[in-house]
Amino acid sequence: MRRVVVTGLGSLTPIGNNTNDFWNALITGKSGAAPITKFDTSKFKTKFACELKNFDPLNYMDKSEAKRYDLFTQYALISVAEAVSHANIDFEKLNRNKIGVIWGSGNGGIGTFQEQMMEFAKGDGTPRFSPFFIPRMIVDIAAGVISMKYGLRGVNFATVSACATSNTALIEAFNYIKWNKADMVITGGSEAPIIESSVGGFSSSKALSTNNDNPAQASRPFDVNRDGFVMGEGAGAVVLEELEHARKRGAKIIAEVVGGGMAADAYHLTGTHPEGEGAYLGMLAALEEANLKPADIDYLNTHATSTPQGDISELKAAERVFGRNSTLNISATKSMTGHLLGAAGAIEAIACIKAIENNIVPPTINSVDIEPEFKDLFNLTLGKAQQKEIRYAMSNTFGFGGHIATTIFKKFTDTI
Repeated sequence: MRRVVVTGLGSLTPIGNNTNDFWNALITGKSGAAPITKFDTSKFKTKFACELKNFDPLNYMDKSEAKRYDLFTQYALISVAEAVSHANIDFEKLNRNKIGVIWGSGNGGIGTFQEQMMEFAKGDGTPRFSPFFIPRMIVDIAAGVISMKYGLRGVNFATVSACATSNTALIEAFNYIKWNKADMVITGGSEAPIIESSVGGFSSSKALSTNNDNPAQASRPFDVNRDGFVMGEGAGAVVLEELEHARKRGAKIIAEVVGGGMAADAYHLTGTHPEGEGAYLGMLAALEEANLKPADIDYLNTHATSTPQGDISELKAAERVFGRNSTLNISATKSMTGHLLGAAGAIEAIACIKAIENNIVPPTINSVDIEPEFKDLFNLTLGKAQQKEIRYAMSNTFGFGGHIATTIFKKFTDTI
């Protein structure tokens, strides 16, 4: 099988609008949670989220372009532009028929849908919809727009697996290159869900924290006092490339992708399996593809959203895979970024890749009173980042509907 390497990264997150700022905020334990500014929350149970900071699309694109796209597509274009620049790609010198885009979003243009429906409801029933309504809303449009911007005529589609979406996209990109169906794929995910209908909907399902008095400490994975996740927004982009293709164009290789595992809980609409059955199977599948043993993994970036049931089931699954392993570093970076839903896997993949590159495990912040059953199970990297040689890093993502996607990244070496 062909080897697949990482040559570019792009990030737009609640704690940094580029990869360097995102990484520096992660390792210093910065929270992105604050009161919501996008709409009036006075009648909402949850009044805070992890919004982007100092974001203006006109700093990245002209007004007419911004008008054509929902925020989730804007976020995608911005993160991809950074990744393409970081990878030092000159598309004119490459075979663009073999370069693809596999991009994910859990909700697509949900903001556009809400806006158009609210406008329609105010009227007399006469349909007056924007000609951009459908292309702004549909989930696959970001993948299409990215391909149009760079003239990429290879494989092009969107993945949707709720909060496992962008990890699913990464696995599909990995597969297409491995199978010789592409030489390079731009992949990742974007999400713009901080609107009334999304916050209200997740709140109704009792998924969101209501710690309105202390938003910065609301996301507390594994803590006995956790009460739900904190919603986030943004995007993460990763350039994946076949090894010899990358070498031929003189690309700097950042890391290697060696495994991807997908599974299903087959249990509940929104809840995880109480024993973490799908998570267990996804991690095993990723390890099998990478031809690794559990002891080979140095760092696990958990899905860990800070929900009562979800965190417990993931730790149970991890115990089944890794045993009681206090040398394995685990961290929950959602404690800082919030939960970016369909974009979560992309920015957490970037966190894993940067961890490998810098031999630093980002921390889990806010978590103090750990569930007694799991307190001494693993090194949860509480409070502060830790220096550690990281050869292999694993990233878990799980989505409503029971979707599971796990990826494994490796420090790049010339030998397999």
